[in-house]
Amino acid sequence: MEQPRLVPIKLDNYKPLREIVFETLREAIIQGRLEPGERLMEIQLAEEMGVSRTPVREAIRKLELEGFVVMVPRKGAYVAGISVKDIVDVFEVRAALEALAAGLAAERATAEELEEMERAVLQIYEVSNGNNLNTLVERDTNFHELIYKASRNQRLVQTLVHLKEQIQRFRTTSLALPGRGKHAVEEHKNIVEAISSRNVELAGNLAREHIETAEQLFLTAMGEVKEKYD
Repeated sequence: MEQPRLVPIKLDNYKPLREIVFETLREAIIQGRLEPGERLMEIQLAEEMGVSRTPVREAIRKLELEGFVVMVPRKGAYVAGISVKDIVDVFEVRAALEALAAGLAAERATAEELEEMERAVLQIYEVSNGNNLNTLVERDTNFHELIYKASRNQRLVQTLVHLKEQIQRFRTTSLALPGRGKHAVEEHKNIVEAISSRNVELAGNLAREHIETAEQLFLTAMGEVKEKYD
């Protein structure tokens, strides 16, 4: 059964309505239910979610700040497209920050945090066959956030969390590729082993390679060839 674009908002949620609407629209964009180039009509979206236009308007403005939406003068809001340049820029930044986080974690992670990372790898393995992509993406995200936390650098964590909003659709696409889940598990295991052995340089290098592999897979999935940019 085909998944609907949007579902009615449940008003018993503890979050503010504008935040729920924002998260609902962002997820629909990440999952491709709202496609790149599609115009976002406030009235239509409000009717689909069963809310007024005000939280939809606020959500669209926030989505524009996050880079998910572009505003075209005298025409309205549209789902932002993804260019190869966008992908390369985001992955370059993420690779550098992930390497830094893993290196710091190798210096600072506690025994409890190392155990959490090992459990997270096992949890990813349990769904690595790709039959439950949403759960795989959630567990993959959780694994990386454990490393961020162990870095003990709050500025770094905040930067990576913000960047996460821009890469979720990249992560979903790469993890959906046949066999990627199992290969990611092996890469994660190697990263955790390097962190556990307190090998700062190796942990950073493996984390960087892990992200660069995801980038290449995403570009391949798009049928694009990575170009050189000034």
